[in-house]
Amino acid sequence: MTLQERDKKYLWHPLTQHKLHPEALAITKAKGCTLTDENGNEYIDAIASWYTCMYGHCNDYITHRVSEQMQQLDQVVFSGFTHKPAIELSEALINILPKNQNKIFFSDNGSTSVEIGIKMALQYHFNHGNKKNTLIAFEDGFHGDTFGAMSVSGLSVYNGPFEDFFLKVERIPVPNGKNHDAILKTLKVLADNNEVAGFVYEPLVQGAAAMKMHNADGLNQILNFCKNNNIITVADEVMTGFGKTGKHFASLHIETLPDVMCLSKALTGGLLPMALTTCSQKIYDAFYSDDIAKGLFHGHTYSANPLACTAALASIELLQTQTIQDSIKAITASHENFGNRVKNHPKVKSIRQTGIIFALDLDVEMQRYGNLRDKLFKFFMDNGVFLRPLGNTIYIQAPYVITNQELEKVYRVIEESLSIV
Repeated sequence: MTLQERDKKYLWHPLTQHKLHPEALAITKAKGCTLTDENGNEYIDAIASWYTCMYGHCNDYITHRVSEQMQQLDQVVFSGFTHKPAIELSEALINILPKNQNKIFFSDNGSTSVEIGIKMALQYHFNHGNKKNTLIAFEDGFHGDTFGAMSVSGLSVYNGPFEDFFLKVERIPVPNGKNHDAILKTLKVLADNNEVAGFVYEPLVQGAAAMKMHNADGLNQILNFCKNNNIITVADEVMTGFGKTGKHFASLHIETLPDVMCLSKALTGGLLPMALTTCSQKIYDAFYSDDIAKGLFHGHTYSANPLACTAALASIELLQTQTIQDSIKAITASHENFGNRVKNHPKVKSIRQTGIIFALDLDVEMQRYGNLRDKLFKFFMDNGVFLRPLGNTIYIQAPYVITNQELEKVYRVIEESLSIV
């Protein structure tokens, strides 16, 4: 019996309606940018397995470091204990994070990093004696699958059955260069008529909204408004963090820095699950008290797992190498050339790019998870490229170690796919 056949007996996959999609492809090996299935077929991983394996699968530098660490210390509770991998990781992170970030709180995935950020924003005001109950978020944002993260997410395809149980959230459009004054007026009305605790946002690129990109100057104006009105700003950099926008973090493209940042995905180079919520000294100080109830009572069993910390530290070291920085620049330039190549194709409605994140909108109506989308996905896989279209959007977010030959194959297969839509 094949792995694919055995899978059906007990497993329930994410984002899957099993009656419509009963088959799950069994992957048995991954190295660099290549995934290999149980039949020996190979696929270029052009989305770095949901933006995680940015230094390539099974990166020797990362796996070697983790292998050494697991002989010394595998896991220890992080409440009341500490260890060298967590300390060294914190020191390395502070060196590359925006300059106002001073404290680091560990968790285990992107959703929980946002959940903690929301708790920080709400409890910051609570600890100061102000019970504020409203959050502001962008339309079409996505921040995860736990209840707080779902509350600030705007994609009802994920949230529908749960919306009656959400936190109170008011939504604003993303800034596009033309609507900044209108957004600021809306923000003033919201601030005047609600007890607003925080603003949760994906800086510059909204991942699950099909790589929807927005204006940095407009975002800066929103953040300035929040700063002037004591609204805690929570930057969800789970997707954008660690080099994908051309800087280490998308927030570094913006003058006004966030109070809180949420990080995961590429944090550990895709090797192990881990997340961080970082914050400014101002946020931390609101929890620092003789009153135990003012502490942040949130914890995960595997918080700051030493192996995950080691993988993250190795990944950050790779990120800062000249080789990876040169690769980020080369991929960015290559995407620009590809965009110019396809932007006038009759099936292409629009293209957009931020750093190594490239997105192409097809000039055709498609459901987010519909037959035409499935047809495109199958075409890509049949041609040896792993891409996951989001509705009528085809996007690329390949590992930094992708070769020119591999990248050109991704481009060629996308161009060939235009003939089937």
